[in-house]
Amino acid sequence: EVQLVESGGGLVQTGGSLRLSCVIAEYRSDSYTIGWFRRGPAGERAAVACIAKGIEQPYVSETNKDRFTISIDTKKGAAYLQMNRLRPQDTGAYYCALSHWAKSVQRCDSYAMNYWGEGIVVTVSS
Repeated sequence: EVQLVESGGGLVQTGGSLRLSCVIAEYRSDSYTIGWFRRGPAGERAAVACIAKGIEQPYVSETNKDRFTISIDTKKGAAYLQMNRLRPQDTGAYYCALSHWAKSVQRCDSYAMNYWGEGIVVTVSS
């Protein structure tokens, strides 16, 4: 069983920044996708960003493309979501997820994810 260790959430003022970290524990693979998803009003998980080992181009949702950047450390098995110019609307629960397939990065679809973290809360004060 793969364990995803999430960190970096918390409270920040409007305009501030956070960096979310997702570390894959005890996992070895030549290719995979790590993604960050936000819980929606109905409990759905909407894509925020995805990045792959083996495919160069990451995915960032159109809503967040100008403010968020995702990066990967393939040696460590970790992905980082840099969140800049945060707004109160960004407040919510964020989940890290892992897909065995590197091509999952292209759509960053929650249905393609095989493992999920427990979630981490981001709060942006107005």
